[in-house]
Amino acid sequence: MTVEGARVVSIAQNVPGPLAVARLRLAGAVVRKLEPPTGDPFIELSPDWYAEMHAGIDVERVDLKSQRGRSRVVELLRDADLLITSQRPSALARLGLDAESLRAACPRLRFLRIVGSVQDPERPGHDLTYQAQAGLVGDAMPRCLFADVMASERAYAAAIELVHAAPGTGADIGLLESVEPLLASLRYGLTTPTGVLGGGAPRYRIYSAKDGRVAVAALETHFEARLYEALGASRDVDLAEHFLARPAAEWESWARVHDLPIVALRP
Repeated sequence: MTVEGARVVSIAQNVPGPLAVARLRLAGAVVRKLEPPTGDPFIELSPDWYAEMHAGIDVERVDLKSQRGRSRVVELLRDADLLITSQRPSALARLGLDAESLRAACPRLRFLRIVGSVQDPERPGHDLTYQAQAGLVGDAMPRCLFADVMASERAYAAAIELVHAAPGTGADIGLLESVEPLLASLRYGLTTPTGVLGGGAPRYRIYSAKDGRVAVAALETHFEARLYEALGASRDVDLAEHFLARPAAEWESWARVHDLPIVALRP
């Protein structure tokens, strides 16, 4: 299926909606983004990423709380194939931008709603809280916006299906539900602290080096055997002592020579 020529209007803010919309634009959709008078709040958080996601997209600032602004939105939506939102259902209803309110004026429109959770769409949250709720947050802050990015992938796929669906069709994408595929490794014990892929196996672990740290992923039997042989270590010794002997960058070069999956951790 293709979205070539599909007309998309988005009022979705922050990351999931704009990231999905950026991909739709690259796939050939004609996209218009409507933002509040002060702009998408993500501009202040990361102006460069905002610019990347909105490249080639027509951005218009509209006061959705004013009658003039709502009239402008309806005018654009009459000719649109798909509306993408990231506001809570109650907020959309107050603005008159929910499916029920728009159906009469925009009978050919489809609706893609990105929410925090399909089961509890009114509960506020952001990537951090959805990751925490799913059990993906440990002692440190997450290094990636997993919930945002996973939701954007699902939103992109849903958008492709929607533009080919019957007018009036809608779909809901939840950030919390979007991280569900990431949880299987925890559910089956692979990435728990004692799991084989969570630090419980010496061959698959992060080690401190003389300078920096290294990720060692000698998971397969032949890699494990080669690791111990190359280190000159027996299976009953603590590999942590061995990796303290060289800087992380040297270990990465050493691993290339020995065809081993070891890399230095980047800052």
